[in-house]
Amino acid sequence: MGSMCAGDVRCYAAMVKAGEVVIDATERRLPLRHSHHRFVIDAPNGPVKLTVPLVGSTNAMPVMLKDVLMSEHGNWRHLHWGALFSSYGKSPFFDFIADDLHRIIEGAQNSLLDFNMELHRVIVDFMDLPIATTVATSEQEVDAALQAGAVDLRGKMGGKRGDQLSIANVPYYQLWSQRRSGFTAGLSIFDLAMNEGREGIFTLLKMTENFDLNNIM
Repeated sequence: MGSMCAGDVRCYAAMVKAGEVVIDATERRLPLRHSHHRFVIDAPNGPVKLTVPLVGSTNAMPVMLKDVLMSEHGNWRHLHWGALFSSYGKSPFFDFIADDLHRIIEGAQNSLLDFNMELHRVIVDFMDLPIATTVATSEQEVDAALQAGAVDLRGKMGGKRGDQLSIANVPYYQLWSQRRSGFTAGLSIFDLAMNEGREGIFTLLKMTENFDLNNIM
């Protein structure tokens, strides 16, 4: 699987289904998706997309993901934290994860991969998700994982147009749903973590009841 920045709920449902995940740090197909440096959160007036600025253009980036650097342009760290606080400060579980997220978001990382993996590990630990994660830093490691039977989800999830996988969008409690027309799908795992905490595992499991990892085209 490719590295995602606070990947969406569907991606985490797939990871829970798999149990073991190999992150391809050698990925070069970054222009095909934006989830490596963008994520969507819920807000009082609707979903908001947050973007981590990168050094260089993502549409012409020839380097591997492990070599992609973040830019400090636009004071984005402060803005991202402010957006998360505004959106989830009153959610049931915000206070239980806020310190760890603030430490990472307002941190001093240069590597996008490091930033993404720090967020991933905090989410997995906080929600107690049964996901064993390995980062493959060479093409040989990626090939070995595929030869050992790993299911290749690169390019199949986290794309600009969504996916066609048989993962259901199961509604769960959302802080702002009553102000709008109801449940909003396609949000970052932050949304499920903030609103359901460790109970979110049951939502993720239900989403993949009809999802067969061995039957992916």
